[in-house]
Amino acid sequence: MIADPILLLAFIPVGLALNATPGPDMMFCLAQGLRGGARCGWAASAGVALGGMVHVLLAGLGLVALVAAVPGAFDVIRWGGAAYLAWIAWKTLRTPIAGSDAPVMVPARAARQGFVVNITNPKFILFVLAFVPQFIDPTLPVLPQFLIYGLLMSTGGLLVNGLVGQFAGQMRRYLHSGATTERALRYGCATLFGGLALRLAI
Repeated sequence: MIADPILLLAFIPVGLALNATPGPDMMFCLAQGLRGGARCGWAASAGVALGGMVHVLLAGLGLVALVAAVPGAFDVIRWGGAAYLAWIAWKTLRTPIAGSDAPVMVPARAARQGFVVNITNPKFILFVLAFVPQFIDPTLPVLPQFLIYGLLMSTGGLLVNGLVGQFAGQMRRYLHSGATTERALRYGCATLFGGLALRLAI
């Protein structure tokens, strides 16, 4: 037996509830859907989910606990993530998200950005360390349990965030570059990324 069935059943609704709660990952996928369409929204969600699985794998191996215990390493990750989000905020502010003058956002780029955003988020590291172990049966191998719970969380997040990105992508077709709605959404997305960068920094 890889995981306790009772703990597994208890984890599923809690994990789905957490996935459905609006947060930085969901807002990032929303913004990517607005910038590149539904495919980019799904790609960003896939990148975020992959980054989450890396965190879970590291937690299961015990490496994340080591990083969290070394303040210097934790700060390097934190500031790196904040700088990357600040750069995305600046690019979003300066770049139209719709219209003929809007650059093409390809799914591969959206996925890469989603992965980097999540992998450089130390708060997710702490979340994994605080949340997942509550469902770990110490009498069973730890790493397979972490991977199972991580896969469930990532799958739920992929679906929820992907649907949010798809909705945003469908909204994008009704936007026109320079229009009031387009500018408001662009400034809103830039403010969101800037706020996430500030939140991560402090």
